[in-house]
Amino acid sequence: MSPNQNPDLPGKTIERLSQYRRILYNSIQEGKTNIYSHELAKMMNLTSVQVRRDLMLIGYSGSQSKGYVIKDLVALIGNIIDTSGGQHIIIVGMGNLGRAITSYFAGKREKLSIVAAFDNDLQKTDRMMAGIPCHHINKLSREFIKESGVSIAVLTVAPEATHAVAKKLMDAGIRGILNYTSVPLTVPPDVYLEEYDIVTSLEKLAYLVKTH
Repeated sequence: MSPNQNPDLPGKTIERLSQYRRILYNSIQEGKTNIYSHELAKMMNLTSVQVRRDLMLIGYSGSQSKGYVIKDLVALIGNIIDTSGGQHIIIVGMGNLGRAITSYFAGKREKLSIVAAFDNDLQKTDRMMAGIPCHHINKLSREFIKESGVSIAVLTVAPEATHAVAKKLMDAGIRGILNYTSVPLTVPPDVYLEEYDIVTSLEKLAYLVKTH
């Protein structure tokens, strides 16, 4: 049950591991100590085979009689996903969405912390917003990113500002961008990009509801 020390895991597998961990945390709060693959599968609309395959990729296997030990599995997923010293995140764009994300994420993960925000609205800058300091976008620099130990940025700016702000982030040394805008981005190979478009998600649901 030792972890794979250098797993080269697909992005979809990492997504599922994060989702497994969220379910496992809930199970611990419910007083459970063990869980079976078919239970995890049912809660995620997956097959038991997929769950077992994912967990075997990270070097974990349960027993037929008791399933998986939840605390051990949570710790192992943490070893795979998390960075030992933690990682710092900034929010760029403190409109309604930026503030909501900041408030929602506070305290959710020990190894991920939103430490600062940036905006171009003088009514929002040089003050605390949603529990973190909000700076003017002009103060976003390579020096700030390095000194604050920031590696990830969440982008929630207006569409017309997306490309310019993304370039500023990458020039400052940001390695990962979560793009919540409606504008798709192109990034170099050394920058990791996740894009979330609520319109696309809703259109997908609308199509499925219409056709089934």
